[in-house]
Amino acid sequence: MGPLQLEGIPTWLESLFTSELAFAVLLGICILEGAMMLRFMPSELVVPAALALIGSSIPKAIAIVAVAVVGTTIGQFLLFCLVRRAGREYVIQKRWFPLTESRLERFDGWFDRWGGIAVAASNTMLVVRGLLTVPAGLSEMDGRTFLVLSTLGSLSFQLILAALYLFGGYLLAL
Repeated sequence: MGPLQLEGIPTWLESLFTSELAFAVLLGICILEGAMMLRFMPSELVVPAALALIGSSIPKAIAIVAVAVVGTTIGQFLLFCLVRRAGREYVIQKRWFPLTESRLERFDGWFDRWGGIAVAASNTMLVVRGLLTVPAGLSEMDGRTFLVLSTLGSLSFQLILAALYLFGGYLLAL
């Protein structure tokens, strides 16, 4: 399975990642992750799992990171649009949304304090990844601005994951 063991991957997902549909599966998983609907594996395992199962050559790693960034950005933009259209209460009442009203109020405060930069920064952090999408969707933020900030944050997150996986594999091979 590669230099790092990824025991948290469901076997059905492992077989899809090793099939001809690997990049399409990765895109779909990343869209779910970006929309905060990924429940069958932690988001920090997606890129390392893809690298372990699809391949970790430089061209494949670049393609995996690119697909992951596009997918998570699409998912976050869909959530951004849903929040903008349906409102905060609708999203919070849905079982797939991982936050309570009180926790989301904290993220509102972050967004009010830091503005758009909080979107990019939150997309880089494990625990709060993407959670500022809701306050951004409720704000006056332009959709294009959100897309750019979401993409930058997702790019940094996916690059960090890929680098950690590749560097960890290099260290283990020594």
